[in-house]
Amino acid sequence: MVQRRMPRGHVVKIAVVIPYYQRRPGILARALRAVAAQEVDAQLDVIIVDDGSPVPARDEVAQLSAAERSPVRIVEQKNGGPAAARNTALDQVSPDTELVAFLDSDDTWEPEHLANALRALSAGYDLYFADFYQLNQTVSAFERAGKIEPARHALLPGERHLHVYQADMQSQILGGNVIGTSTVVYRFRSFRTLRFREEFVYAGEDYLFWLDLSRMTDRIAFSSAREVVYRDGVNVFAGSGWGTEKSLIRLHYEMKYKKAIARLYPLTERQVKENREAVLALRRSFVADVLHRVAHRKPFLDVMWKQLRIDVRSVLYFIPLAIGLMLRRERSA
Repeated sequence: MVQRRMPRGHVVKIAVVIPYYQRRPGILARALRAVAAQEVDAQLDVIIVDDGSPVPARDEVAQLSAAERSPVRIVEQKNGGPAAARNTALDQVSPDTELVAFLDSDDTWEPEHLANALRALSAGYDLYFADFYQLNQTVSAFERAGKIEPARHALLPGERHLHVYQADMQSQILGGNVIGTSTVVYRFRSFRTLRFREEFVYAGEDYLFWLDLSRMTDRIAFSSAREVVYRDGVNVFAGSGWGTEKSLIRLHYEMKYKKAIARLYPLTERQVKENREAVLALRRSFVADVLHRVAHRKPFLDVMWKQLRIDVRSVLYFIPLAIGLMLRRERSA
């Protein structure tokens, strides 16, 4: 494979894509200050897509200094979810842009993040990601999940934390994804038409993007350094535990993602088996959540109709699960 090295002395243009929807002020301004603090020799083009945010992006940008504001532009649209917002930003990327970096509005980069990514991608790689801290965690995502061992991946020449990814990325994503969206930088110039699948509004759209990209290239590098911190903000998964308002919609979109995997990608026998087991578990959880809502007189019909369009078999689980729940209640009474 031909390596795509960048010429010496060339100033690279990096588009920073930020989908924005927040209910509290100050969150986007914090992220933008982290962008401005990047220690990188590159031209930045920061594209914020205000996705119908209750706190307008313009108010956030107004808090910044003139220097911090200078690379920022805002695109406003009706709320469509993170995938649609990122796609709008990608449509706005200028033709001379070489790299795209993703940053969610409630996350922050460490100052060396873009410089590390640029060194790796300048060595001929197409996709870069890094270790990070998840919300309210002091142990990094790589360590917590235990799904990637940096020592098993060769270091780039002269580097201490930058590695060549040397495994099967599809298996990595399906078996235990380690790619955090706000850590990703990729070679936009080589993959101009790649977009997020907007129908996956609240789950799986990022995984599908990584799967699509990893089928187009195997030149992937990553950093074992903790380069990103995930912080508090609007998140469909935060506060979406059992019986909450968000739990049913989360289960629906996770099911939609899992069923799409089997349709969109060639899977090994093991991956087919694991995916079927995941679909079955989600189906049971979805029906149990609906029954919980029925018992507590909570709304569910809107999501229920969406669920039946993607998984009619969910209906078959209502009677046995309902009987099982009633029997458990009788035994505990």
